[in-house]
Amino acid sequence: MNQADFAKLHSVSRKTVTQWKARGWLVIAGGEIDVEASNANIERYRKTVTQPGKTGTGNKKGNGAGGNCQGNKLPTTLEGETSEQAAHRIIATEGATMSMDEALRVKENYLALLRQLEYEQKSGALVEMELAEKILFEQARAQRDAWLNWPTRVGPLLAAELGLEADRVTGVLADYVHRHIAQLGAPEEEVEFSEKG
Repeated sequence: MNQADFAKLHSVSRKTVTQWKARGWLVIAGGEIDVEASNANIERYRKTVTQPGKTGTGNKKGNGAGGNCQGNKLPTTLEGETSEQAAHRIIATEGATMSMDEALRVKENYLALLRQLEYEQKSGALVEMELAEKILFEQARAQRDAWLNWPTRVGPLLAAELGLEADRVTGVLADYVHRHIAQLGAPEEEVEFSEKG
């Protein structure tokens, strides 16, 4: 097939076909364009693909239960896997043979997810794990210190009200507070946190 017929086949100008040829997208065999191989290259490299023989009827099934749309199903990272390792695994298993449109779609989806993460961090919806741990640790320490100081503050007042020895009441309260803190520090069952992946 010559360049003019190939341009008609794709509903583009001959100038566009000449540009495709300059880019190396056209496969020329014996002075003629190899249509099948050239179409494969165009589908792979061109941002918007015009496929000959397809009508513009669109998706009549939509995204409902009868449709075949899988949506933007993005690959996920495995447990303990870094983003870089996930990228290498995905390329090794799925290959890097997607069309330019598909690659741009995947890129835009990931960029959208990064922007969403950035927005959530800046808006305060997300908190750094290290900061949260530090705040919780400081709060727990403050509570513990308040409990440890409570017997010396309340013991003499309680002893005066009951007419007992202040040192003895303070010592008994301190023992019970220490037992209480020991129970709080040793949870009865393990709690597992799962990372959202």
